[in-house]
This record gives sequence, structure tokens and C-alpha cells, in this order.
Amino acid sequence: MVISWLGDYLSRAAVTVLVYQQTRSVLLSAISFAIGYLPWILLGPVLSALGDRYPHRRVMVFCDLFRMSLTALLLIPGLPTPLVLLVILVASLATPPAQAARSAVMPLVVGRERLTLAIATGNTTGQAAQVVGYLIGATMAVGLSPRVALALDVCSFALSALLIATQVRARPAAVAASERRHLLRETAEGFGLVFGNEVLRSIAIVVFTVIAFAVVPESLAASWAAEATPDGTSQGLAQGMIMAAGPCGYVLGGLLFTRLVPAERRWRLLPMLAVATPLVLIPTLVNPPTVVAAALILVSGMTQGAQMPALNGSFVLALPASHRARAFGVMNSGIQTSQFLAVGITGLLADRFHVPAVVGGWSVAGTIALLVVAASWPNREKFLAAEKAAERAAAPVAEPTG
Repeated sequence: MVISWLGDYLSRAAVTVLVYQQTRSVLLSAISFAIGYLPWILLGPVLSALGDRYPHRRVMVFCDLFRMSLTALLLIPGLPTPLVLLVILVASLATPPAQAARSAVMPLVVGRERLTLAIATGNTTGQAAQVVGYLIGATMAVGLSPRVALALDVCSFALSALLIATQVRARPAAVAASERRHLLRETAEGFGLVFGNEVLRSIAIVVFTVIAFAVVPESLAASWAAEATPDGTSQGLAQGMIMAAGPCGYVLGGLLFTRLVPAERRWRLLPMLAVATPLVLIPTLVNPPTVVAAALILVSGMTQGAQMPALNGSFVLALPASHRARAFGVMNSGIQTSQFLAVGITGLLADRFHVPAVVGGWSVAGTIALLVVAASWPNREKFLAAEKAAERAAAPVAEPTG
């Protein structure tokens, strides 16, 4: 999983450099980066439903080999930019089913008792893979050649496929062939399950809302740093501090909260942590120094990192095994959409108002919204009942493994 993530981030960094070198267009370079999100927003739930239809291991291996093959096409010299963008788009179609299958298979690999810790470890590793992948990809693309980084990306997908094929045990598909229906109907069932179940719906609303308000400082970091350093001195350092504070806090919060706070207390703290994520950013309204702003973002990231593994674990445990992949697709598509809307709205606001005022005002709105959500948070008995219902709904599947 880590190797595949690393390959994704390597590819994104290298492709943005490749497109910019070919076109000298900042817009096209940005499009080449953003295009990877389109499958999640447009087709994420449908593609993720494939993770329930076929054995998880087979889906993960196929998706890695699919992305490996298409990424290898980018190694061809002189490939026209429109074709490069098309290849990126088609290759990214494999990301939703691959990630959905990984999410669905995790409880089977680590067990229910260790699921939250495994998710926290995975989230932390994912953040590290993002930093390393972007760093290596950008450094190699600029210092050597984008195709050197892309070649490394091809190798990472090949290695990931090999490790999954040889180290992950074959398991039957979550949905037997005899029980399959139209793919769109199965996708709709994923939406119906997530939003028709009180516990799952509550988790989804909290996650979407928290993400929408937590992503803003990072997305406005460049403009924020430019405003904070009008003479241009240390602008890069200011931007780096703002962008790095959230991921660093996320890692710290995930590790410390999961390891030091007992499971029962973690659950009781979830509503408060959700409210705290935007609440601690409200002081940015007074335009504090960059160091103080970065410290606030760090604390906000810690609250987010503390709650997300527990929310993710509770969500997975309350899901019937037959619906895990498609429900994951619904969640991830919702996350991508909430990020997209939040970045778009605050970006428009930042064109008219100072960035600290936008971040602080957006955080006030987020605090109010999450207070309303927290007031209707289900009690512990409802969570336990949902988990038991999910266990009872699990049925044996007579699908041959592969």
C-alpha cells in the first residue's frame, strides 16, 4: 500500500513538471495535477463498487498493473500534451477501486480489535509517503528529468503488484456472482447504506464537514505567505510552515491519541475533537505572525489526526462486509467534493478579502456547523448496535478466489 501511494505522489509531482516543461503553462501544469481528482468526484462510487464485485487482491493487483502500463506510456519522448493529460486521466480511473479494495480488506487482515490502530498507522504512513513522494518526484523531475521520476513510478507500481500478489492471502469476493446486480444499482445501495443508517450518516457528515474546514489553510498557503511577507523576504519559508503544519499535526495527533487514549474515552472525545478542528483556527482573524498561525494550524491538524482513525474504524466496523468497498467510494468521493467546494469558495473570498480574515471567518462557520452536528451525535449504544448488525449481516460467499 505504501509503495503504491509513493508511486501516486511521485507521478503527480513528475507529471506537473513534465507538462510545464512542454508547455510553459502554469494552468496546464495545475490541470495535470488536479485531473487525478476527477475520477473520485465524477465516478468514484461507481468505480469503488468494483471492489465488492471481485476479490480484493485481484482488484488491487489489476489496478497497479493498469497504472503501471499507462504510466509507462508517459516515458515516450515527444508525447503531445493533450495525450499526456488523457493518459493521466485514464490511469487515475484505477485509483478508486484500488483504494476501496484496500480499505475493505484491512479489517480482514488486521482484525477488528486492531483496526483503529492500523488505520492510524496507515494514515501516518500515507502522510509521510505524500511528503517523500512529492519531494523525490519534484527533485528528480527538475534536477534530472521528469521521465526518470516516472520510470521510478512505473517500478513502484510493479513492485506493489508483486507484493500484493505474493503476500496478501486470496479471499473470495464480498459479493457472490449470483448476487450481483447492475453496477449502478449496487452503487446506489452504497449511498443508501451510508446515508440511510444513523451511525454511518453521522460519521459521514462529521468527516465531510471537518475536511471542508481543515483543508483551507493549506490551500491558501501561497496567498497567505505572500500577504504575510509583502517584501518577498522569507515568503517560501512562510508558505512551507503553513503547508507543513497541518500534515505534521495530523501525524502527531494520530499517533499520540491512538496510543495514549483508551478506546472508550476516544469515542467520547470525538464530537469535541470535531468542533476543535475549526475552533482553534478562529484566532487567525486577528492576522497573527506566521509562526503563531502555523502553531494554530498544527494544533488543528492534531485534532483532525486524533479523530479520523477512530471515525474511520467505527465506520468500517458498522459496515456489512459485502458493502465496504462501495461505501468507501461514497465517503472518499464526498471528501474530494467537500475539499473541492471549500477550496473554490474560500479561493473566491480570498480574492476580495485578506486571507487570515477568510480563514478565521470560515473557521467560525465551521465551528457553528460542527456544534450543530455534535449535538445530534449518536450515543455509544447505537454504535455498538450498528457494529453487531454489521456482523450479523455478514454472509459466506461462494466465489472462487483469485
